[in-house]
Amino acid sequence: MGDRKINDRFNFTGTENIYTQQTNLSALSDEHEKFSSLSTSAMLAKGEVPLSHTLVADNYMVIKKIYGTPVIKSPITLQEKALLGKYDFNTLEYSTIKQINEELALLKKWSVSLDKALKADADNIIQIRGKELRFLEANRYTMITNEIYNGYMALQRYFEDISKYNL
Repeated sequence: MGDRKINDRFNFTGTENIYTQQTNLSALSDEHEKFSSLSTSAMLAKGEVPLSHTLVADNYMVIKKIYGTPVIKSPITLQEKALLGKYDFNTLEYSTIKQINEELALLKKWSVSLDKALKADADNIIQIRGKELRFLEANRYTMITNEIYNGYMALQRYFEDISKYNL
């Protein structure tokens, strides 16, 4: 009888479907931060990280720590753009967080590959990505024309997480 009063009070007949609200937070997010794909970048950094990735990240973080912002303003060359195109990668200013996370996962696998050409290309691509990130930062992200293309944030987070010179 007590159940009937509660059901009547809340207009619950027992036939409605009850859905549980799923959390919007990631295990790696702050309690005030909504879930984002940036936590995926942090998870990528927690696994095995190739030495080439660590060296590029350390270089990026040391320059950022000493100068505040990167001072290198050179864009990538046509050969570097062609290497990205060979593997169907966009330039950093036209990449989403999801694309960069998938690319970082691939580059980590390729960096430990037995195929020397693939390994060399993977190491070159991570260097290109570091150069692109420094270029975007030096130009104060003015190259980014759309807020959807924020893959640089994932790369920056990845570098911060794997570098031993984290700010």
